[in-house]
Amino acid sequence: MFYREAGQFKSTYVGDHELFPIKQDRRGILFILFLSFVVVPLIANDYWLQAILIPFLILSLSALGLNFLTGYAGQLSLGTGGFMAVGAYACYKLVTSFPEVNVIIIIFTSGLFAAGVGIIFGLPSLRIKGFYLAVATLAAQFFFEWLFGRVGWFYNYNDSGAIEVPVRNIFNIIVTGPTATTQARYMVVLCIVSILALVAVNIVRGRIGRAWMAIRDMDIAAELIGIQPLPTKLMAFAISSYYAGVAGALFVFTYLGSAEVEVFDINMSFEILFMVIIGGLGSISGAFLGAAFIVLIPILITNLPLILGIPINAATVEHFNFMILGALIVIFLIFEPHGLARIWAIVREKLRVWPFPY
Repeated sequence: MFYREAGQFKSTYVGDHELFPIKQDRRGILFILFLSFVVVPLIANDYWLQAILIPFLILSLSALGLNFLTGYAGQLSLGTGGFMAVGAYACYKLVTSFPEVNVIIIIFTSGLFAAGVGIIFGLPSLRIKGFYLAVATLAAQFFFEWLFGRVGWFYNYNDSGAIEVPVRNIFNIIVTGPTATTQARYMVVLCIVSILALVAVNIVRGRIGRAWMAIRDMDIAAELIGIQPLPTKLMAFAISSYYAGVAGALFVFTYLGSAEVEVFDINMSFEILFMVIIGGLGSISGAFLGAAFIVLIPILITNLPLILGIPINAATVEHFNFMILGALIVIFLIFEPHGLARIWAIVREKLRVWPFPY
């Protein structure tokens, strides 16, 4: 009744392959975009934009990149934090070296450096997979932590060892640096994430996405039908790393303002992996759902004792945060391995036949 495509006929091949073929999906996406681009900047305060929405969008982009690699191509990776660091430091060096270039162009360009590095560390994927590939990507994580923390050229020999975001503007509106408003930074992140999410949907629906899924399901059979494993896997590493690199640049330039390499440590890689697992492997919407879950649950756990009037110190709340989050991850792995995206798909199927029994 609420979500039913009865009477919505497609008379052309192009219409049958629309991005959102069901009318309710198109309306829902337009409604979400209207809320994001119009309503939120008008009514949201600085806390909601800075502490919740901006990190949610950036982490969603990074989870989207990891979902390409792990969810669609079946290549386990624990180096997402390292690839985010490559994008962040590349963006910093480009911005300080070419101050006259538009910062948005630099943010997109910084992802190319992460993509190149991802291809290099993706070369072992032809010979190894699973746990052994995860160890290889973990080596990339520790290597970049050492490199960006020890080589002063990457942070312009700053005495603090941190990269500090300079002031940059677009159409005379400051979008990076300490004087940039949260609304301006939010709009920059939202536009970039929206563009890359649209590109992601088209990638997984096309030839590249089908090749990834064939490699994931059975690589030997995929090779027998003409899919070349090495270029396909390297393409997955490149695109995944590109998304992670852009997310890393946004994480520093629009969220933190300044950062040291410890921000992109192994905990960041695990956090992104948990988002993909909870949201749903092999799902575009799952990346956003998983990021929302990981971002909002700690905020809820932190503020719930204050709302209920229970006197608990901050350290205890932090321990509860880790325990509850870990328990929820285990519950998802046991009862719904396909994550929140699968739960939403089940809800959609229920709505199609409501109020009749399923």
